[in-house]
Amino acid sequence: MSFYSYKNANSDTCPGVVNGNILSGLNQRVCVQVKNIYDSCMQQEQLDDERIVIENIVPVLPGNDCNGTTRPCACDCNGNRCNCECPPTSIPITHDEAVQNAENSFDPLPRPTGAWTFESCRSSTTQGRISNLSVERMTDRPQFARVRCTVDVPLDVLFLDQRCQEWMGQTVVQVDKDILLCIPDDSIIPFTLESLVSAICVSGSYIGNCAFDITVCVTVVLKVLAEVDILIPTYGFCQVPPCEEFAENVCDEFFSLPLFPQSSCAFEPVGEAGSGNGTATSATGGCYSCGPVNPVKGGRLSQCSNCGTTCVSKNNLCPRCGSTMTNLN
Repeated sequence: MSFYSYKNANSDTCPGVVNGNILSGLNQRVCVQVKNIYDSCMQQEQLDDERIVIENIVPVLPGNDCNGTTRPCACDCNGNRCNCECPPTSIPITHDEAVQNAENSFDPLPRPTGAWTFESCRSSTTQGRISNLSVERMTDRPQFARVRCTVDVPLDVLFLDQRCQEWMGQTVVQVDKDILLCIPDDSIIPFTLESLVSAICVSGSYIGNCAFDITVCVTVVLKVLAEVDILIPTYGFCQVPPCEEFAENVCDEFFSLPLFPQSSCAFEPVGEAGSGNGTATSATGGCYSCGPVNPVKGGRLSQCSNCGTTCVSKNNLCPRCGSTMTNLN
């Protein structure tokens, strides 16, 4: 089972919500080594007509588990030119996986031929590379600095050649940043800047010589951080539970249910049939849909033929579902 299995839901030795006083149970101070984030910011932008040149081109071939089959393509060829429509891969393949499939192929590797058709592209990793970094502290705003840099966002680009063979290449989109960030004071252990990136292409067109013009949506998060030793209060070490095999103890969830049915509407007042407001009044012979029957002057004991609601009322319709009530007197 995991930390968050229903069997560990109320355990005090697993991560989760603290019930009661959050301070109770803190029994030690622990020194941990972590990356302390002093400041961070995010920018999202759309880059139009961004020109990229791809390299490390590799064919997208089926793996050993595909039995040598390829995805069918519908191609309309005229002379030496073909217009092909191929369904996209159901699971995005990475460049490393494409290289591995190509290295394990028994057949000679093809080469891209004819005009290329752009399919898609997306970031290959969430770790960006920062270059041309400049940090200028602000004299009028203590602790702040003007940060200028270039963030490289790596992309995997998927395209088709004239023969409807799918290919993948690698490239980098560069994004310039000129922002304000809170910068800590000088220290023996220096601070660093790291970037978190993500990108996905909206469209693209091939212009020749391994180059594409693309429209890409880019998210860049810049962080000012340092590796520090920090003292924190803890509840002690976690007790790691054993792993729970999938579909093995399938009866456990059923056995964890209460023995008798629970009702959240017990003693909930329900209005007279046809009122639609769910409010009970003794003057109109109101009833209790799930609770004990309380005799009401002028009413009769009835049971719903549809949902089984039993109550005392002057009406012939069920106050819960509107079906016909059967007289039990």
